[in-house]
Parts: sequence; C-alpha cells; structure tokens
Amino acid sequence: MKFLKKSIFIWIPVTIVALLAFGARSIKYTGTAQVPPSTRPNVLVILADDLGYGDLQCYNSDSQVKTPNLDRLSAEGLRFTDAHSGSAVCSPTRYGLVTGRYAFRSPLKRGVLGGYSPSLIEADRFTIADLLKQAGYQTSVIGKWHLGLDWPKIPGAQPEPPHEPHQWPKGDNLNIEADLTQGPKELGFEYSYIIPSSLDIPPYLYLENGQPSSREIVEIAGSDQPRGVYWRTGKGSKDFKLKETLDQLGTKAQEFLVERRKNPKPFLLYLPLTSPHTPWLPAEQFRGRSGAGTYGDFVAHTDAVVGRVLKTLDSLRLKDNTLVVFTSDNGADWKPGDKEKYPLHKANGILRGEKSDIWEGGHRVPFIVRWPNTIKQPRQSDQLLCLNDLMATLASLTQQKLPADAGQDSFDFSPILLHEKYPTPIRNSLIHHSIEGMFSIRQGKWKYVAGQGSGGWSKDESATKDLPEQLYDLEADPGETRNVIQANPAIAQQLKALLEKQKKQGYTRKGASA
Repeated sequence: MKFLKKSIFIWIPVTIVALLAFGARSIKYTGTAQVPPSTRPNVLVILADDLGYGDLQCYNSDSQVKTPNLDRLSAEGLRFTDAHSGSAVCSPTRYGLVTGRYAFRSPLKRGVLGGYSPSLIEADRFTIADLLKQAGYQTSVIGKWHLGLDWPKIPGAQPEPPHEPHQWPKGDNLNIEADLTQGPKELGFEYSYIIPSSLDIPPYLYLENGQPSSREIVEIAGSDQPRGVYWRTGKGSKDFKLKETLDQLGTKAQEFLVERRKNPKPFLLYLPLTSPHTPWLPAEQFRGRSGAGTYGDFVAHTDAVVGRVLKTLDSLRLKDNTLVVFTSDNGADWKPGDKEKYPLHKANGILRGEKSDIWEGGHRVPFIVRWPNTIKQPRQSDQLLCLNDLMATLASLTQQKLPADAGQDSFDFSPILLHEKYPTPIRNSLIHHSIEGMFSIRQGKWKYVAGQGSGGWSKDESATKDLPEQLYDLEADPGETRNVIQANPAIAQQLKALLEKQKKQGYTRKGASA
C-alpha cells in the first residue's frame, strides 16, 4: 500500500492531533495518517526462542516433533522459506525486530545482554510500538524481554565498573524490588508483562507495567541437571516458578485478548515466548511425546501454548482481521551430542550450524503469516526476509510513512501478503551477524562470510579450513558444504565491498538516514 494522501486541510489538523496524542517522543516523526479502524488489522507477533528451521513439521516432514497448531497456522496462511533473524542470538535479534535496525549499529557488537543489563534501545529510538500507537493501536508486550532494563540504584551502593554491553553486570547495586525507571512503557508499549531476559538468567521475576509482581526477593538455586535442563543461581521473586513460566505467559496473552472485547482499538500484541530455549522444562503431559528427547517435548509444549492463544483469538471472532506472525529469534541450540542421541531429528533441517553461527543454521528461521481477510489461500514464498522488516511492513499496512531516522534496515514485505504472486525482490541484500561479531552478507544466491569458521559455537571447519573468507552458492549448495571463494573471487570482492558500504553508511533502506 502506498502512503495515504490527504488534502492539506485535513492533513494539518490530523497531524497536530496525532502528535499531541503521541507525546514528546514523536515530535520528530511527522507525516502520520489516520487510517479508519476497519481497515487496520490487529497484529499478533509470536516470537519463539531458539526454535529451529527444521523443528516444525510444516517445514520438515521428517521432524520428530508433532506441531499440529503451527502446521495448521501454516496451512491457513503464508509460509516463508528464506526468512532470517537479525542475528544468530536473541538480544540483537529482538533489538532489530522492535526498531527495524541492525543491532550491530547499537553499542552491542557481540554476544547478548544479561538480566541486569541496562536498556539497549535508546529512549528516543522509534519502535514498532510507537509506530502502531500513533496509528491508534493499543500496544502490548507479554513475554521474554531481553533488551535491558533500568532499575533505580541502591543508595550508597558502589557503581558497576565500566563494561561492554555483552559483559553482564552483577546487579548488586540495583534495587530490583522497586519499579523500573525505564522499560517497555518508555518504548511505546502501553501494557507489559515480562521477564527480564532468558529463563536461565537471573533475576527471575515478572514485571507488570514496570512493577514487580512480587517484591519479596530471595535467592533461587540453580540447576545442575544435564544438558538443556539448566539455569543459573540468582535473585528472584519468592513465588516465581520456572516450570510454569511458559504457560503463565500464554495465559496472560489469552487474558489480554479477552480484554479486547472492551476496547474498540486495534491491538499490537508482541508475544516473545521463553521456549524452547534452555532450561527445557516441558509440562508433564508433554514428556516423552516427541522423538527428540526433552528438547522435542518442549517444542511440543511450545506448539500447544501457541495453539491456546490462537484458539482464544478465534473464539473471540478476531481471527479474520488479525495479522498473526510466528517466527523465532534464531536457529536451534542443537549440538553434535543431540544429533548423535536423536539422529532422526534435524532441528535446523539440512542447514549447517546452530544458534550463534554465521552459517544458515544460526539465523534462517521459520516465518509464518496468517491473515484470513487478505491471505485467502495457503501459499509459500521464497523471498529473502528479515525480522527487521516487520516495522516497514506494519507502516505500510497502517498507511504510514517511516521517518528517515527510523527503521533504517527494514523493508516492506506487505506486497507479498497482498498479492498471490509478487516476483519482485523485496530485499536486494541482507547482513547476517554471529554471536562473536562475525559478518556475512547475502545477495541473491550468493552468501559471503567475512571470516573463517562459524563465528559461533560450532567447531566444524570443513569447507573453510585454510581459507580466510567464505563464499557459498546457496541455490546449488543450501547446506554450505562447498566454499567456492577461490573460483569466484570477483563475486566475493563485490559482496565484501557492499557489506562494508552498508555497515559504514548506517542504513540499508532507501530513503533512510543514519
């Protein structure tokens, strides 16, 4: 959809009203069009945590996990086969989803944030919540935040020594019994119910609208269980139960949807789940249900929670005009030992590598969209896509124009939703980033990697040993088994130059600015 044009007589007062309603953070963002509520879809974005490309049966018929709810979602909508998280790990991907900007442009150059890390997103950074809020939406986030939070300091406590964002603060100088001084609310989310970071990283507590659900903080013992069933010792609410977290988040999402009956506004519900990230804690009814061990059982549990939320959405007759997006923040944490123990299950499909890696297994993710009012028949798209692209797409669907200094790396994929056949590439290129800060860039069938090895946890050096850089033809070799850089030096050089240009200029979207 093109940006809605209005006469100046309508434009000026509407813009002024929108700015007054949105507040000081939106003053520099002009050009908002007021779109009739009947034309605006509700938006539900469900972000799984460490779910692999091959975990869902709709992507991998040989998956050893039954995923009926997500398979049904795919059968009712649009399934993307070449979608990617903004990074091979979670904090930077979440930054990109919320801001439409590559996270390597932020202070976080490698790794992820800790539970006590300060806010990574700047207070004046434009977000998808801001975007939809100024289009008249009720905005909310329920789930795993992992983008940093600001708590008040304990009077007289020693400040943390200077550190890089990927180095986790201990948080000893923070009063986590108090209300947040900056969190989702300051970034445009009117309602929030979150945990600070991953479920294996303290502090362990729920924060509702910036307030801890319990102010009685205790020490929660860590787990010494085997691979996957692990969490760190640290502070948390006395009543916090790790094993119940996934279901609790699903229940809160259902409650939010039920409340929608009382509000005529369209809504944004961003639902970042805690699973199947470690600790793998499937509920009793899911244990032993998969052919992929405890991890597979937790994937099945994740599918069931998504099913509960979708059933609530459908029962409230919100299905037809709700844009549901389901995806994952990176590839599966599926290691060689897991592969040996469960050889029939391929959590990352045929892709090379795992979560953290620059290879496709690190960042190619499932991406399913359902919107019955618009997507009438199930279909598939091989368009190159990034989670960053949600911002530009939602801007288009709500007939807004992104300001130049927002969503710098976000591309509008709404034409793919609106047209059954849309052959024009939405993206000309896409930058990938590993946990160690290694870069690669994709253009068409070619993928250039600016380094040797995985850039992450995988130790497999086949096809890269003795070569300082990598080049893959993903059309002929989707498993990245053959490094063809020596046979195609000109292509590698062109992609390297493009990567450096895009990193340096601070944006990739046409019309954007750093």
